[in-house]
Amino acid sequence: MKIIADENLAFTDYFFAEFAEIQHRAGRTLTHHDVQDADALLVRSVTKVSHALIDQTKIKFVGSATIGTDHLDIQALEQQHIAWSNAAGCNAQAVAEYVITALLHLDIDLLEQNSAFTLAIVGLGNVGKRLAAMAQILGWNVIGYDPYVQLAGIENVSFAELLERADAISIHVPLTLSGDFPTQHLFDAAALAAMKPSAILINSARGPVIQQSALMADIVATQRQVVLDVFEFEPEISEQLLDLLALATPHIAGYSLEGKARGTQMIYEAFCQVFAYEVTKRFESQLPSVEQYFGQQDVKAALKQHLTQIYDIAVDDQQLRACIQDGKVEQTAFDLLRKNYPLRREWAAHGGPQA
Repeated sequence: MKIIADENLAFTDYFFAEFAEIQHRAGRTLTHHDVQDADALLVRSVTKVSHALIDQTKIKFVGSATIGTDHLDIQALEQQHIAWSNAAGCNAQAVAEYVITALLHLDIDLLEQNSAFTLAIVGLGNVGKRLAAMAQILGWNVIGYDPYVQLAGIENVSFAELLERADAISIHVPLTLSGDFPTQHLFDAAALAAMKPSAILINSARGPVIQQSALMADIVATQRQVVLDVFEFEPEISEQLLDLLALATPHIAGYSLEGKARGTQMIYEAFCQVFAYEVTKRFESQLPSVEQYFGQQDVKAALKQHLTQIYDIAVDDQQLRACIQDGKVEQTAFDLLRKNYPLRREWAAHGGPQA
């Protein structure tokens, strides 16, 4: 058996080496020739699994170690009777912690705001649910909008009310172009204008959910603090946009060691089901122990004292800005940042809470 795997997947050899020859490839540049004699294909969101990629191949299984599926042509996969799986929720905890870290980096005094600070969450799936729980641990008021999900324990509101009331908005929706509630350009000029000028906006979901031209105009007009981990025209990111952002990171919000390992394990389990192998491995056995920053301390006290040791988000921002060349982020440098990213650990590894 032969497996083609994105070179940036975590623990691929640990989970799959007993089954097949594994060839590691750069996911963004995979071609039909690369995969035509493979039995399985293991990818991330940078690989567009299209009809052209998979047509007339030996592939029987495609596993994407990501929460989203907009990079998978599911119709083409099913037409060719290729089993597929993604890893919904694998990095939800990491993304929730990323959002809170970004907010505290912008204003550490938010730890003292309690219910006076309203965090609004757009999209109440795996990530949104965990973020709500983590925010409530910090005592923040949480409101949410999702036309498909009503989340117990938080106030569910309309999109218009959410925009009006939020002190910060965090986006956690898939990218959809059609249907009753498409998310492409959900945050357009009208939506941005409906927000408080002081409200922080964070997008760690999909870039095109925010209309870039409208966002840039809004920041110029309001001086709004905006945090982007994803970008409408990614991997092309302009220096002009970066100069306007409070924080910018290279699509790594979910890049915890636990999240990466969990994603690979989830597609390993799906692979085993498709090929009738017994599931015998767990990622936890592969993780090293780390410094215990929380211990017996109050969560807020531990975050105030150790936030940058747990995750120094400013380093990610600086490294992305260092990739600017000729007025934009250089694509090869952007991909190298992601490939060589030093995977951070989730709070629970340091003795902290988990949603």
